[in-house]
Amino acid sequence: MESINTIVGYNNLVIYQNDDWFKFSLESVLLPSFVVINKNMDKILDLCSGNAPIPILLSTKTKKKIIGVEIQKDLCDLANKSIKANHLENQIEIINEDLNNLFNLYESDCFDIITCNPPYFKNIEDSKKNEDIHKIIARHEVKTNIEQIIKLSKKLLKNGGKLYLVHRTDRFFEITNLLMDNNLMPKRIRLIYPKEGEESNLFMIEATKNGSYGLKFESPLYVHNNDGSYKDEIKRIFKMEWWLWN
Repeated sequence: MESINTIVGYNNLVIYQNDDWFKFSLESVLLPSFVVINKNMDKILDLCSGNAPIPILLSTKTKKKIIGVEIQKDLCDLANKSIKANHLENQIEIINEDLNNLFNLYESDCFDIITCNPPYFKNIEDSKKNEDIHKIIARHEVKTNIEQIIKLSKKLLKNGGKLYLVHRTDRFFEITNLLMDNNLMPKRIRLIYPKEGEESNLFMIEATKNGSYGLKFESPLYVHNNDGSYKDEIKRIFKMEWWLWN
């Protein structure tokens, strides 16, 4: 069932979702808050955009051009509804395309920033998957994988351009090794924890194309208090207590 979500703290932006499909997650709010955009950056690419929460939230930080790529036509339609409702047609463009084809659409070295909240789970044939195809594609590496995303980013980023990823901590070394193998030097990392005293389940990383050595681990990001409520920092990132549904 389709619904419209008001993002109260972000100039009352709205986002369309389908409650029966894979809805955007906490990570799609946290990653834009981790992205640093300076005045010399002109072009931003978001991969695996879904219904475009990351491009929409990035539009509150910059007026630069943002392109989102999503393989699922249904999610692209929801993304475009949101973009139109928020009057962002002149800033955000959503492309319904397979990442495999982006090599043919864009020249090398053309983006300043690439962001991605990718599928987290390897595509293991006998693994249990949700029956809904939207959720399968969003969660599992059936249409793309982290290696492809990193190789594509290496090609499309300008020299000195930044890649921002959020992913599961249990794949940390796999991902950092892939980044360095593709001349994308990790520069900032922030581990995300469900609560204090629990293990990290997610991390965000900034990597620079052809960057120099020098890595900063930022302070841990704890999501919940012991009573299940959100930490103050999470509330500040949301700029609100929680999503309000219309």
